[in-house]
Amino acid sequence: MDYPHVEFTKEMKKDYTILIPTMLPTHFQIIVKIFNLYGYKAELLETTHHAIVDEGLKYVHNDACYPALLVIGQMIDALKSGKYDLNKVALMITQTGGGCRASNYISLLRKALIKNNLQHIPIISLNFSGLEKNSGFKITLPLLIKAALAILYGDMLLWIGNQCKPYEIHKGDTNAKIKWWGDYLSSVSGSKDYLSINHIYKKILDDFASVPMEKTEKPKVGIVGEIYLKYSPLGNNGLEEYLVQEGAEPVVSGLMDFCLYCIYNAFVDKELYGKKSPLSYAAFKIAYRFVLKKQQNIIDCITEHGVFDPPSRFPELVEGVKGYIGLGTKMGEGWLLTGEMLELIHTGVNNIVCAQPFGCLPNHIVAKGMVRKIKNVYPDANIVAVDYDPGATRINQENRLKLMLATARQQMQEKENSVTRETKTPVSEQTEQAV
Repeated sequence: MDYPHVEFTKEMKKDYTILIPTMLPTHFQIIVKIFNLYGYKAELLETTHHAIVDEGLKYVHNDACYPALLVIGQMIDALKSGKYDLNKVALMITQTGGGCRASNYISLLRKALIKNNLQHIPIISLNFSGLEKNSGFKITLPLLIKAALAILYGDMLLWIGNQCKPYEIHKGDTNAKIKWWGDYLSSVSGSKDYLSINHIYKKILDDFASVPMEKTEKPKVGIVGEIYLKYSPLGNNGLEEYLVQEGAEPVVSGLMDFCLYCIYNAFVDKELYGKKSPLSYAAFKIAYRFVLKKQQNIIDCITEHGVFDPPSRFPELVEGVKGYIGLGTKMGEGWLLTGEMLELIHTGVNNIVCAQPFGCLPNHIVAKGMVRKIKNVYPDANIVAVDYDPGATRINQENRLKLMLATARQQMQEKENSVTRETKTPVSEQTEQAV
């Protein structure tokens, strides 16, 4: 069934509050501030209470995508909170143009609005596929560039923060710095300082390097999965923080890899199906080179600084996945998810959590479905798939994580014992020869 499209008009721009669901708290905080700089009244929803799930279950079947349930539940919960003028509010949601999550939530959200007699509330589709347009919301080039920088800054804070948090001597130091930088970058997003990316990268690296840390041996655990559950603390029950509390170091790639994946798929379409006009193809090539250069800039800055480990380059991820899964597998996170698992293993992170919505067919294929093939090549790979849905209890999820961590610690101990034996053997042989 088609639900009516209520347009967000130019007249609405000046006094309508646009509600945006959370996914990456720091990234989205900066992006929302940028929207406000360009004349919009945007607000990030940061609620986490259980009523969000209850609201979502009223309008999204529990066999449907769990992220859809959370996003819609969070928005309807906000509308019912009494905080907003229901005649001066709009909702924003992303659409990638693919076959799942971000492309199909919008119809479910409209259905939920109709059931609450709120069908007059406009929904803004944030997409680059021409799926829906609103005269009152335009992605201009200056806004797009600043939003791209917000993703880069957010990726830097995410990547470096996870290398500090497990080892900090004073608990809370790292989160305090992440919050400070999120607030600072939001406050300067309208100034020239915001564009001085190398200068800001250097200051971020210096600041986090000043966190008092005790570097002990801890298992590194990579997090991959459906994009919402990979990043959203609301969706994955605070997975990163839980791993830190359990004595592990989370390893989470940035959002820029997903952006590069979406752009790179245009080249795959061209090769496999002959799609894309010459002009469109040229635009994707320019975008790919630009984003790739910005990712390389982060890698170079971290490498030059010398304190933290840099992330991997996207082209290496593309090469690494070949022979395991076809690049035409693009539903959902597609070949990127398999590639991220392989990239983690190649960089010494054998412990991996695949966070996936229960019953999500694409993720069961490209995540859980690829585990056996990966383990055939890398027998030490310690991969656990954790399902998230309204009926899944936190204790069951944490038990699976604890089992994975127990295996990780056992492998660490066996490796340490092996190294000890290798270093002691020459000494014993020398003693025997002397005797």
